[in-house]
Amino acid sequence: MINAGQSHIPTEVYLDFLGQTIPIHWNYHAVLMVGIWFVLVPLCILSIRYGKPKPTPFGIREEIKLTNAAWWWFSLHKFGFYFAIGLSLVGLALALTVSRGFSGTVHSMFGLTTIILGCLQIVSAWLRGTHGGRYYLNANPDDPATWHGDHFDMTPRRRAFEAYHKTGGYFAGFFAVGAVASGLMQYSMPLLAGIILVAVLVVLALCIGLEFKGLRYDGYRAAFGNNPDHPHNKARKNL
Repeated sequence: MINAGQSHIPTEVYLDFLGQTIPIHWNYHAVLMVGIWFVLVPLCILSIRYGKPKPTPFGIREEIKLTNAAWWWFSLHKFGFYFAIGLSLVGLALALTVSRGFSGTVHSMFGLTTIILGCLQIVSAWLRGTHGGRYYLNANPDDPATWHGDHFDMTPRRRAFEAYHKTGGYFAGFFAVGAVASGLMQYSMPLLAGIILVAVLVVLALCIGLEFKGLRYDGYRAAFGNNPDHPHNKARKNL
C-alpha cells in the first residue's frame, strides 16, 4: 500500500490506445531497474575488468566477434550492456507513459541522467576506432603497414574514447545509485533494499577476490601481447 508520504505517486492510469484504466505496479519498475543496474551492469563490468586473458607475446589473434571464445569477456561486456540499456529504455518509456510525462522528482532526474549516460557509453563505443595489431587476424607480423589501428597505435581518438568511456561509466554508476536510493525513499520496498545490499556486498567480495588473485590484466597487453616494441607498451616502459 502507498502511505501518505507517497500520495503523489499515481496508482492507475487511463491509456487511450487501450481505452481503459489499468493499475500501475511500480514494484515491477523497481525490480527491473535494480536487476539491470545492480546485477547485469556489474557483471558486464566484472567481465571486462577481470575476464581478460593473461598477456602473451602475441596477444589475441582471433577476430573480435561474438562466436570467438577468446573474446567472451569483451562480448559479455558489449552485448550485455546493450541489453541492459535496451531494458532501461523500456523501463523509462513505461514510467513516462504511466506518469504522463517527466515528473521532475529527484528520482526521475537521477534515473533519466543514468540512462542518458548509459546511452552515451554505447555511442562512445561506436566511436572508439579500429583495432589493428601486429599479430591480429590477417596482419603480417613482418609488414608494419598491416599493423595500424586506433587501438594498437593508441591514437588520440582511442585515448579520447578510453578517457571518456571509463570515466563516464563511474558517473553512470553514481547516478544509478542515486536513482535507486531516491526511488526507495519515494516508494518503500524493504525486501528489495536488502537484495541491493546483498548484491553490492557480493560484487565487492568478487572484486576483492579477483584483485587478490591478480586477474586484472592490462587491456592493451592482453589484446596485443606484451612485446615491448608495441606502441603503447613502449610509451609506458617506465611506468
